[in-house]
Amino acid sequence: MRVLIVSDTHGKNGNLEKVLRLIAPLDLIFHLGDLEGSEGYIEDISPCPVHMVSGNNDFFTSVPAEKVVVIGHHKIFMTHGHRYGVSFDTMRLKAAAREHGCDFLGIPIVRSSTWMMM
Repeated sequence: MRVLIVSDTHGKNGNLEKVLRLIAPLDLIFHLGDLEGSEGYIEDISPCPVHMVSGNNDFFTSVPAEKVVVIGHHKIFMTHGHRYGVSFDTMRLKAAAREHGCDFLGIPIVRSSTWMMM
C-alpha cells in the first residue's frame, strides 16, 4: 500500500500537486491539518481516498479535529496536535490515541508529518 502523509499546505497546493504527479500511483492520502479551505480541492485532485483533520489555522471547516482510521488490523489516530500541547510533549496526545484504541498516531511536528507506534 502506497500512502502519502502531508500537512500544513495552508491553501497553497502547488507543491502537493507536484508531489501527486511525481509519486503516483497512491492508495491513500492522510492530510494532518492546516488545509485553509482547500479540502474540496485536495479531494478533487487526489487520485485516491483522502483522510483529513483540521489544524490550528482551519477556522471555518467541517473537517473534524480528530479522526480514527482503520486499515486492516490497525487503528490510526489522526490529529494536528495543537489541542494536545505537542510543542511541549506528546504525553496527552499518546494517551488520547490509546483511549481510542489506536496503535498508530499521525501528527505534524515542526512541519514534517510524523507517525508513532503506540
